[in-house]
Amino acid sequence: MNYDETVSWMFQQLPMYQNKGKSAFKKDLTNTLALSHHLDNPHKQFKSIHVAGTNGKGSTSHMLASVLQKAGYRVGLYTSPHLKDFRERIRINGEVVSKQFVIGFIKRNKAFLESHQLSFFEMTVGMAFGYFAKQKVDVAIIEVGLGGRLDSTNIITPELSIITNIGLDHTQFLGDTLQKIAEEKAGIIKPNVPVVVSETQPETKSIFQVKAKSSNSEIFFADKLIQKGLKSDLKGLYQIHNIKAVMQAVNILSYSKFKISKTELKKGLLNVINNTGLKGRWQILGHKPKTICDTAHNREGLTYVMQQLKEEEYERLHIVFGVVNDKDLSGVLPSLPKSASYYLCKPNVQRGLDALVLKAQFVEYGLKGRAFNSVEEALNSARSAANENDVIFIGGSTFVVAEII
Repeated sequence: MNYDETVSWMFQQLPMYQNKGKSAFKKDLTNTLALSHHLDNPHKQFKSIHVAGTNGKGSTSHMLASVLQKAGYRVGLYTSPHLKDFRERIRINGEVVSKQFVIGFIKRNKAFLESHQLSFFEMTVGMAFGYFAKQKVDVAIIEVGLGGRLDSTNIITPELSIITNIGLDHTQFLGDTLQKIAEEKAGIIKPNVPVVVSETQPETKSIFQVKAKSSNSEIFFADKLIQKGLKSDLKGLYQIHNIKAVMQAVNILSYSKFKISKTELKKGLLNVINNTGLKGRWQILGHKPKTICDTAHNREGLTYVMQQLKEEEYERLHIVFGVVNDKDLSGVLPSLPKSASYYLCKPNVQRGLDALVLKAQFVEYGLKGRAFNSVEEALNSARSAANENDVIFIGGSTFVVAEII
């Protein structure tokens, strides 16, 4: 199989949460441990940092990777989902994994993967760990896929654990309260491994403290730090929490096995996009009209994004919006501005919510919009209606953003 055929096999042969949703979710680490043993436990061959959370874990992972790269380290980065190409999930110093490695990994292990019925995510984690071990990275930043306690990435014993914002997302898997979700995220806290929590939330603070104490792990709440003027090239009001998490992480790492100067911290934060290739976080796609996209897709994330939009100057606001069909919109729609013009669409994935169904829910919340057959058609309509002093925002789902980048 060539690269396209290999990736197609991965997507079609095995459950993939990105496309299928709940049917692809496994609450068990048995397969991941079996694959790791089959691969000679590559996750034990490099240092790692584990990042979980509802919002901000992707940005935090990329920021920290950029800082460590500036400090001269060879840095692996495992994140999900991807926007355009599967290989975005696995990078070293910003360079995506080679097509040949992806092909070779599946070819060598295909019989094992099939016989054990591994999920898409389980095999991808094994591929990433195998690649990082083979390439002898100094450290790998590992982003949790979903939850924490039973996520396939949670076989590592990292140098540091980071937990970002906790919000009501994926409640069908993780629980329907912030406390229940926090308990799942707290599952990445390991014995004697320090943990950084990005935001002090009343509903979750004690859960993290209790877990850290039982694990004999020192815990730090990063929002207590004074920012000291540090900025990032990742724009958006919400990035302040992620910057502070990275600051706290660097403080801890600098006292252990890593050497990171203040200059390297500053330069790393200012060059995240260039160093890591991150896309889709308050990304400016064009001007006249100013066109912005962001992958925020739940209540907490979209609330921050809508606050950011209020800072923009425009005559009219146009919002291209689509979601997946398992999204609880009751927590999302109240945060959207009633004065905007909406262009509703279905992202081109199996889980995409039909635009007419989405429109009916918008009407219930007093939001006016038109339904379109595709993301492209919705965006073209917004561009036709906008003048050069307007703003167009595209979002609601990672998959909507992926189609226009």
